[in-house]
Amino acid sequence: MALPLAKLGTLALRTLSKPIASRLKSQAAVHPKFRNFIIAIAQINHRITTKIQRRIYGHATDVEIRPLDEQKAVQAATDLIGEAFIFSVAVAALIFEVQRSARSEARKEEARKQEFEELKQREDSLAKELEDLKLKLSKIEQLAKGRGLTGILNLKGVHGAESGKAAATPA
Repeated sequence: MALPLAKLGTLALRTLSKPIASRLKSQAAVHPKFRNFIIAIAQINHRITTKIQRRIYGHATDVEIRPLDEQKAVQAATDLIGEAFIFSVAVAALIFEVQRSARSEARKEEARKQEFEELKQREDSLAKELEDLKLKLSKIEQLAKGRGLTGILNLKGVHGAESGKAAATPA
């Protein structure tokens, strides 16, 4: 039950992050200091992506890259901020889910170890009990030998074997 609720919560968080990202984008374009900062980020991003594209397509990379105009830079930077925010929310949700899954798996593993230890203790207990019974049986056999009752203890095995012979051979 917790798993579907956690997944639903992360989905709701990602869905709610989109309007928050839009709000960030609109506010980023209005504040003058932040606007200058994001324009610089957009220009750096533009230069890096243009160089990468030129390398991929085999064009010259030493050519001067023209900067974006201010309006395009603001738009590119706000898009970048919005996408980065949505991506960071998705990554945070993924990390949360992985950690939750790891904790659940660790609890299961701990339960398996505990069950294994209980079974091992039970096995040890039964082995000790078997050894105690063997010791008691050997003491009883020694007492029987000392009192001359050896035939009585072996009588069951002999009696079972004799009755098996009698049934196998018709008289």
